[in-house]
Amino acid sequence: GGGSSNAAAALFGANALCGRPATNQDLIKWTEDPVIGSDATFFLSEGTAYCTGRGEVITPVGALPVPANMPIFLVKPRVGLSTPKVFKAMDLEGLDKTPPEELLRIFQEKGIDHETWVNDLETPAFKVAPELGELKQFLAKDGSFNFRAVLMSGSGSTIYAIGEPKGGEEAFKKAVKDKFNIEGIWRANLVRRAGDEWYKAPTASP
Repeated sequence: GGGSSNAAAALFGANALCGRPATNQDLIKWTEDPVIGSDATFFLSEGTAYCTGRGEVITPVGALPVPANMPIFLVKPRVGLSTPKVFKAMDLEGLDKTPPEELLRIFQEKGIDHETWVNDLETPAFKVAPELGELKQFLAKDGSFNFRAVLMSGSGSTIYAIGEPKGGEEAFKKAVKDKFNIEGIWRANLVRRAGDEWYKAPTASP
């Protein structure tokens, strides 16, 4: 959602500079144009939403039961992926059969502490670039970091890991970079926004 988030931020900022002539619903309607980016609409929600269609049809939902300071590590390997190649490698018969509404209910009730994490693009992406599957395996199991969840983001190639790594952040980063060709590892947090405000970094707990 990098380009889409930039587009949403540009629309929000331009509207604010002009005195907010457009409502948030106006901005959401404009971002339904696929030229802008399918994920742009989501970034105009308050940060948590149930998305259908191409991702442009959003239903706002309340914040998930996840601590605001929960770290998320974004692990970006140097290998890139062609999204068309990933979709071409997808086996439609092998898609997860869990109803989307059920997935939403699980996340709303359990936050991140469950095993029902789904990204149907992982299997084809790992066929196109097997080293990505090896990286996820290392993050999730072989590295013994004890993350609470590990999953590929979208069509790749970034993989994210949720929680504090066992052994500490610096040891984790060194272990991953020693074993894989990594472009970068960044620490992030979940964020939400309220009303006419844009997203802000969460404040540290006292």
